[in-house]
Amino acid sequence: MSLQAVAAALLLPPIGLLVGALALLVWRGRGARMLAALLLVTALAISTPYAAGTLRLSLERTLPAPPASEPEAIVVLSGDIAHHREGIDLGPLTLERMRKGAELHRRTGLPILVTGGVLSRRSSTPVAELMRAVYAEEFGIIVRWVEPAARDTRDNAERSAALLREAGIGRAFVVSHAWHLPRALAAFERTGLSPVPAPVRLGPAPDGSLGDWVPSPRAALDSWYFLREWAGILAYRLRDG
Repeated sequence: MSLQAVAAALLLPPIGLLVGALALLVWRGRGARMLAALLLVTALAISTPYAAGTLRLSLERTLPAPPASEPEAIVVLSGDIAHHREGIDLGPLTLERMRKGAELHRRTGLPILVTGGVLSRRSSTPVAELMRAVYAEEFGIIVRWVEPAARDTRDNAERSAALLREAGIGRAFVVSHAWHLPRALAAFERTGLSPVPAPVRLGPAPDGSLGDWVPSPRAALDSWYFLREWAGILAYRLRDG
C-alpha cells in the first residue's frame, strides 16, 4: 500500500474523525472531550445511508451530458481486486465496469481498452491482464488494447490516451462508476482526449426513511469512497491550477 493510500485511509472521514476523537481523548481536557464527542457524532452521521447517498449524488450531478459526436473506442477503468488463497482475482467494482463495457461493445461494436497496473504485493500480474483474460474467457470478447502499468486514475488516463492517440482515436467512452467518473473525466480531458461518460450504477436519491438514518459499515465505506473522490478532484484542481 502506498503512502498516499495510507494517508487517505487514516485522514478521510469517518476514520479520520475517529482518529481525531481518540487523540483528543488522550488530552483529557473538558474542551478536548467536547470536541471529541462532536467528532464522534459527525462520524456516525457520515456513516448513515442518507449521508452516503447525498455525497454520491453530489458527485453524479457533476457529470456532463454526452457530446453529439460519436466515440471511437471504449476505455474500461480497473477498480479493485479480491485476494484469495491462490492469489488475486478481480473485485466487484472492476467486474461491474467490465459488464458495462461489454454491453457498450455489443451495442456499438467499438473496440475495448482495459487499463490497470499491479495493485497487490502478493501478485505481479497487472489488473488489466486479468481483465483481458476474463473478457476473453467469460464474456467472449477480445480486447484491442491492454494498458498494464497505470497506478492510479491519472495514470489510467495518460497511458490510455497515449495508446488511443497512436491508433488515431481522439474520443472514447470512459467506463467507471458514476461517483468516480467526474475525477476520471477530468484526468482524461487533461490528456487532450475527449472522454464520453459511460456511468455504472447511477443511484437513487435517499428518501429520508428510517433506515437512511441508521449508521452502517457499508454506508461508512461508501462515504469514505465519495469523500476520497472529492479530495482527489480538489487535488487535481490545485495541482493543475
